[in-house]
Amino acid sequence: MKLTGRQRVFLEQFLDVYRENAQSLHYSVVGERLGVSSITAYDMLRLLEERGLVVSEYVVPGRGAGPGRSTVVFCPTEKAVAVLSELAGEDWNLEEWEVIKQHILQGVRQGRGGNYEEILNELLSRMPERRSPLVFCAEMITAVILNLHLVKADLTQSALWDRLAELGLPADLGLSALAGLALGLSLVERANRRFVSVLLSQTRRYQNALSELSASKKKLLADFVRDVVEAMGT
Repeated sequence: MKLTGRQRVFLEQFLDVYRENAQSLHYSVVGERLGVSSITAYDMLRLLEERGLVVSEYVVPGRGAGPGRSTVVFCPTEKAVAVLSELAGEDWNLEEWEVIKQHILQGVRQGRGGNYEEILNELLSRMPERRSPLVFCAEMITAVILNLHLVKADLTQSALWDRLAELGLPADLGLSALAGLALGLSLVERANRRFVSVLLSQTRRYQNALSELSASKKKLLADFVRDVVEAMGT
């Protein structure tokens, strides 16, 4: 789930206050503890509630709310804890990303000149594995680009190779279009049918994984595409 930095900090602090009090909290209490206005706290809690991270309930007099009319209180959901745990692991995921990125680029450099069979076989063999969206997208894009290069002569005749340079990376359109080129490969007579078949079977998964990436991770992916093309020496 994508949260802005402000939403993430607010949710983390709200969880801390909730654990200290061991009970649902009125938004005015949350605002006071977090150093924001009651209105700001209320609006943020409602926003987090829409995302399933917080739940509200109305407490009536005689059930711990004190005298007067009913009042609304908030508490975090189990999903909130899970989301924050996942976000806390992002730094580790980025470390994993750097290792895998360098491994892929090394394989591409070793195949410079057109001998990409080894790195392609490795990438395609890992496609069915459950990997992070960023890593999967990187492997998918690399496989598409290397396959395009292997049939570059045919693509040049159809001007498809030139289109690759016009995709407008790092825009989202460019990243999405790269997956679509897998379909174009299926129409190239000299393309490796086994490679193309695997790529086509993963296209929908690629689109779903790409939609899960934050803007910062899409930037990492776009920079990686440039690194791949540079490593190929094209």
